[in-house]
Amino acid sequence: MLLKICVAQLNFCVGDLSGNAQKIIAAAKSAYANGARLLLTPELAICGYAAEDLFLRAAFTQACDDAVNLVARELAGLKGLIVVLGTPTSGNSGSGDESDAGLRTKSIAVQQRHNAARVICEGQVMATYAKRELPNYQVFDERRYFTPGQGTCVFSVGTGDAAIRIGLLICEDAWFDEPARLAKEAGAELLLVMNASPFHAGKGVEREAMMCKRALATELPLVYAHLVGGQDEIVFEGRSFALQADGQLAGRAPSFKEDLFEVEISRLPSTQAINLSARIAPLRRLDADLWDALVLGVRDYLGKNGFPGALIGLSGGIDSALVLAIAVDALGADKVRTVMMPSPYTANISWIDAREMAKRMNVRYDEISIVPQFEAFKTSLATEFAGLEEGTAEENIQARIRGVFLMALSNKFGSIVLTTGNKSEMATGYCTLYGDMAGGFAVIKDVLKTAVFRLARWRNENDPYGTGQNPIPERIITRPPSAELRAEQTDQDSLPPYEVLDEILERYMENDECIESLLAAGFDAAVIERVTRLIKLNEYKRRQSPVGIRVSHRSFGKDWRYPITSKFRA
Repeated sequence: MLLKICVAQLNFCVGDLSGNAQKIIAAAKSAYANGARLLLTPELAICGYAAEDLFLRAAFTQACDDAVNLVARELAGLKGLIVVLGTPTSGNSGSGDESDAGLRTKSIAVQQRHNAARVICEGQVMATYAKRELPNYQVFDERRYFTPGQGTCVFSVGTGDAAIRIGLLICEDAWFDEPARLAKEAGAELLLVMNASPFHAGKGVEREAMMCKRALATELPLVYAHLVGGQDEIVFEGRSFALQADGQLAGRAPSFKEDLFEVEISRLPSTQAINLSARIAPLRRLDADLWDALVLGVRDYLGKNGFPGALIGLSGGIDSALVLAIAVDALGADKVRTVMMPSPYTANISWIDAREMAKRMNVRYDEISIVPQFEAFKTSLATEFAGLEEGTAEENIQARIRGVFLMALSNKFGSIVLTTGNKSEMATGYCTLYGDMAGGFAVIKDVLKTAVFRLARWRNENDPYGTGQNPIPERIITRPPSAELRAEQTDQDSLPPYEVLDEILERYMENDECIESLLAAGFDAAVIERVTRLIKLNEYKRRQSPVGIRVSHRSFGKDWRYPITSKFRA
């Protein structure tokens, strides 16, 4: 073995510069003690990804420099250890030239900012590399903050016959031919790729496939370091990996867990080619990834923002049941409270199923009737509503009373309200502004209704967090979904069948298929018109919804930026 590399697959918090630095220092010391002589961090590890408009503040970039200096000083005594540290930089960086260890920021307002990496050894900065390819699509907005780098960064680890020339890339660089080609032309024998690439269903497979192409194109082995953790609406799943020069998998770190992922590097005796060796975490089912992404998103949003617990309006329906199961897996039963708020239209089986669900999950369960408040509202509005039939207004009053109750409990006890609306409802506006949309975090806002059913069944068949039993009563999964805001109401009274609705949403909203393509696929023209019209009409609602976890490649939010006021219709 020539070299052992340790990938610091860690969960960083945006803006916690001291905390992030200490995590990196601890990882470096642990890796060094275990024989590693190179620690590779994810992209922008020192500040967390993504710090958004914090990057525009001179004080923030300066504080990042100070944190990098702290890491360099604390690790100066570890002889021969190289740390590749992701950080924003300002000034004329990106050439790969050696620079001083003192990273003082000067005149940031007139200097360029870079998404960069510092290569640090024994307290000194050996080289700096600035990311060349800046993504500006989906949730990415890097051209708002950074200037593309121009140079390459190739540095040596070891001496004499044991030396290895390493080329450095940052995330998007590795998705293009030129940065890796230039690194090879500069003498690189091994590529290190630092990443912060948000999760969506299937993204891990896409990454490995793309990096396989990169390894084959350059005929160089590759080590891919990836971030793990939740940051507002995005989640990073880890799953760092190593590939041989022929694209074969040499190692894979676990998903959705912190890990110090070690890769051993040697030369094959016959050819002197670089060979990589590491442990290989098994491939996972899609629903297991989705579940863990939602769990990690909840855990980190509450944990990093200091909420003591979660509060859920439990209805006896599948959406709130799924959110409860996710919350308990994320936080533990002792930090989750449920409230059932029956109205005149709440079915007896909803009471029974809600109580059973709470019992299975071992969470606090309370019942607060909204009937007195609903009658009081109707009495107060009787003169205004005289002669008019009951309808949507009265339905929404019930939802808004529940929202008031939940937010009052949140204000009093500090727990955050987790909303329970799914993507199908958010797309079509089948939700009440200031009612069931009221809350602090929307757990399943990017999960289509058909996937809600699928995840509920998956969780009943699996117990990844050791709760001890199937959490969701079977009747909650099998009964027709209903908002229970009027007598004998079901979702399908107002919406197309979810199997049809969700496929149209997936094609039209997520994949940008045109109307002609939907018609050619056999969808009824009237249904297409109805669904696409509802999507347009309800943009104003979605703009006022809580932030929620992104698990598809196109969610409502940063991925979807449509005007509220628009006359265009396809």
